[in-house]
Amino acid sequence: MASGILTKNEHGAERVIRVLVGIALLSIVFVGPQTAWGYVGFLPLLTGLLGSCPLYTLLGISTCPVKTD
Repeated sequence: MASGILTKNEHGAERVIRVLVGIALLSIVFVGPQTAWGYVGFLPLLTGLLGSCPLYTLLGISTCPVKTD
């Protein structure tokens, strides 16, 4: 496996959750309290779409299923 900042390190279910949380947070910008804090939703949305979390990479964490040969 290639090591790099964009190495896939998120499980599929986690990716779905991150995308949903990101969309929910972004909706705060347009609906509800209409606060700029909703822009924080770009982080989970982007990491969920890419399947790679830079913080996981730095900490050596991966929630991907282990592949056996």
